[in-house]
Amino acid sequence: MTTSHVRTCIWLERDGLDAARFYTSLLPNSAIENDAQFDDMQPDALAGVLVIELTLAGTPFQILQAGPHQDHTDMMSIAVTTETQAETDRLWAALTADGGKEVQCGWLKDRFGVAWQIVPRRLNELLASSDPAKAKAVTEAMLQMTKIDIAALEAAHEAV
Repeated sequence: MTTSHVRTCIWLERDGLDAARFYTSLLPNSAIENDAQFDDMQPDALAGVLVIELTLAGTPFQILQAGPHQDHTDMMSIAVTTETQAETDRLWAALTADGGKEVQCGWLKDRFGVAWQIVPRRLNELLASSDPAKAKAVTEAMLQMTKIDIAALEAAHEAV
């Protein structure tokens, strides 16, 4: 459990506890810490609101399930750095399943409408190449991808 005073809050219309359980199942060092359901004893404005505190890979988050008052945008996303193609593939498959959507360049939206970036560490290493032509080739290859393919990035890097 974390004692952080700062948490990223994800507003969901519904299924907040389902989302928290799903997210914490994906990454090690993740757990639901607390949930508070406001009930009929609260003012009408709070009836049905659910607040869930959780950690994802040691990072504190909060889910606020409070109805359809806000739309999700890509201005906030959960970015996960992966170490292997297998880890990238596993997270990608889980997050795009059951109504999730692939976007581009490692971005996706999960079935709850939350934007994620699944980015292999190797992509950032290749983009940081001291050879600008190699970095450009990697960028061009990445721009053609939805899920990031490490082998294809390395091939683009070596082809220059």
